[in-house]
Amino acid sequence: MATIYSLFLGFLSIALCISAATGNAVLDGRYNNDYARVRNTDLLRRQIYEIAASEIGVRETGGENRGPEISRYLAYVGLGEGYEWCAAFASWCYGQAGLSMPRSAWSPALFPKVRRYCKSQLLEGDVRQADLFAIYSSQLKRIHHVGLVKVIQGPMLISVEGNSHDRVESRRRPVTTIYAIANWID
Repeated sequence: MATIYSLFLGFLSIALCISAATGNAVLDGRYNNDYARVRNTDLLRRQIYEIAASEIGVRETGGENRGPEISRYLAYVGLGEGYEWCAAFASWCYGQAGLSMPRSAWSPALFPKVRRYCKSQLLEGDVRQADLFAIYSSQLKRIHHVGLVKVIQGPMLISVEGNSHDRVESRRRPVTTIYAIANWID
């Protein structure tokens, strides 16, 4: 009987060591995957940002909203050349990282209420890399431009955005000019 008990404790110890090594610590009979989930989320955010940043310098060629790369972004959302492409670019970046959503060329569609941050969270700096930001047009009475957040540094948001001055570029924008932020990752 003592041998079976010792054998059982040995197997239990091995199982606990393997569980701890893989990041699945057992707490109250449940697995705690929070650390692994947060780590994977951070890696995904970094991957999306790096995909976007690798496109910096892409320019329109052959006319307004045209060019080989712009065609690729627009095709990802089911459109041909000639359409505004900031939302298509953001959607394409998420798609290249393996996410199926968001996937739209319509900037307002990237900011549904369930994904949108409230203004106080934006002002408090509770925004993460690869979240989307929106610029609102009072003339159009809607969101008219979208980009990806790199970081917020004090009163400035650093971005990577498509169809900004007819190219993909990194910009510094005052946080006060940002209308909304959307989180498509968490």
